Amino acid sequence: MVLAGAFASDVTDQVVGVFKDPAILIGIPLALLGAVFMSFGAQYQHHGVHKVEVLTGTSGSSGLTLRHFLNLVRRPSWVFGTLMLGAAVVCQLAALAFAPLILVQPLGAISLVITTLLNAKASGHKPTGKSVRAIIACVGGIFVFVTIAALFATDTPVSDRQLIIILALLLVVLITLVTVWLLVRKKAHPLFYIVASGVLYGFVATFAKTIITRIQSQDINWLTILCAVGLVAAFAVGAYFVQTAYAVGPPDLVIAGLTVIDPLVAVVIGLTVLQEAATAPLGAFIGFAAAGLVAVYGVFSLARNHPEVLSNSQELPIPRWHDGDGPARD
Repeated sequence: MVLAGAFASDVTDQVVGVFKDPAILIGIPLALLGAVFMSFGAQYQHHGVHKVEVLTGTSGSSGLTLRHFLNLVRRPSWVFGTLMLGAAVVCQLAALAFAPLILVQPLGAISLVITTLLNAKASGHKPTGKSVRAIIACVGGIFVFVTIAALFATDTPVSDRQLIIILALLLVVLITLVTVWLLVRKKAHPLFYIVASGVLYGFVATFAKTIITRIQSQDINWLTILCAVGLVAAFAVGAYFVQTAYAVGPPDLVIAGLTVIDPLVAVVIGLTVLQEAATAPLGAFIGFAAAGLVAVYGVFSLARNHPEVLSNSQELPIPRWHDGDGPARD
């Protein structure tokens, strides 16, 4: 009881301190704008991928080919979606310059709600009670998880030894994911692509933070260059999995995986390898475990209960946006 009281008091004091900074009034709108850009970017990219599938008469469910990508860059909807996702990244980085992670990261999860509404209108698949509860679990779980991380994690310099461990982990993850993809790509579940891209984007966030820190401290060596190579490799493979995910699943399911798995992986690396929460109380770690499990449960539940996934599996004749029955074309 005393431990819980001390934990709650510490959280309250730190949250109150956060809102004393007037710069937050700039950071919050930027984070919300980034969430909006991400939502529309995902919807337009999803539409572009399926448009190319229809026009070429080929499916990207087992992995997009070079022909698919050459056609994607010619689709205005896909290009526009890519530009909007780029704008989302800029907004998120700018928001972090004004507001702390405790506010910026959870606000990014709002993109899942917006994408769900956009996809429901575009595809004709209205959210069900189960899918809404899954979305609430995703957003609520990641909100609590990242908030605890922001309150108790300390920003420590990354040593060369720690960086080598992270690079080795990325190599193992890349080899494992590519191997699994080669084995199951002809019948891979959308959840595979979503989880795989989220894991890789978690490494991208970690490497980006490390590179920026080392440039600021003028500590650039061969490991920093390897970080940049790892970042590019993780981003490239992750982006490929994201685009393939659009071919096999709805955009809000893709966003659910990214907004949950990405920060979970980044924070877990920080906790285990970088020891960024070495001084956190026991209550914080219990909160990490509980919130993380809820968020992951939300992703798996949404994958099982998403109305569009269920409709497609049952081959119900519901009009689909990319089949030409929807409101928008490029």
